[in-house]
Amino acid sequence: MDDLSPRHGGSVFAGLVGASQVLGLVSVVLTGVWMGHYRGGFAWDGSAHEFNLHPLCMVLGLIFLHGDAILVYRVFCNEAKKHVKLLHGIIHLLALIISIIGVVAVFDFHRAAKIPDMYSLHSWCGVATLIFFCLQWVLGLLFFLFPVASSWLRATYLPIHVFCGLTLLVMAIGTSLLGITEKLLFSITDTYSLFAPEGVLANMLGILLLFYGVLLVYLITREEYRRPPNPEEESLSVHFKNLTEGGVPSTP
Repeated sequence: MDDLSPRHGGSVFAGLVGASQVLGLVSVVLTGVWMGHYRGGFAWDGSAHEFNLHPLCMVLGLIFLHGDAILVYRVFCNEAKKHVKLLHGIIHLLALIISIIGVVAVFDFHRAAKIPDMYSLHSWCGVATLIFFCLQWVLGLLFFLFPVASSWLRATYLPIHVFCGLTLLVMAIGTSLLGITEKLLFSITDTYSLFAPEGVLANMLGILLLFYGVLLVYLITREEYRRPPNPEEESLSVHFKNLTEGGVPSTP
């Protein structure tokens, strides 16, 4: 982290990154406590205990790991770009696998309990987020990790990829907030308005997720925290500029 001091304002950047990790980890822990202590624990047997895997996997995968995968470009800004891209892709793949497990768990529980699927706003937003997350990962793989596209296409898609990554994080957090409220209304309807401990804990979880998202968006969008240009990026930028302005790209 000391390598980032000259560009990132040293302790300020380190403190913000540390705060983001605390918020993300505490959110995962609170989700586990909620599902483990108040909802009876975890299983893979079609029971409500299998459903409990759903919120834990989604918070861990689509929010915490997804956010960290984006953040690696800020934290490891002086490392070789190919290594950072590989780490970015691996963390996203892990997030995707965990999220798919979470979605399978809830559908399996619904099937065993004969509960209808896909009727709530939470489910619509959740499935849309997961589908776009899969698409984002595949396109990132094809455009950047194992590039099969031309330099012009890569340069054109890069800002779209960055925008979509942050948008998906916002979508995942928004969907989680919907899910938290839906679960509380289904589970503790009679005591929710009486500030039941389970409801207070779940509401705190929602606040932490919101703060995590705001902090991640701040870190990613601040210009001084951006990765400094390297020869690969400069070449991509020059190539794109030459093509758009009618010039002839220079050869390596």
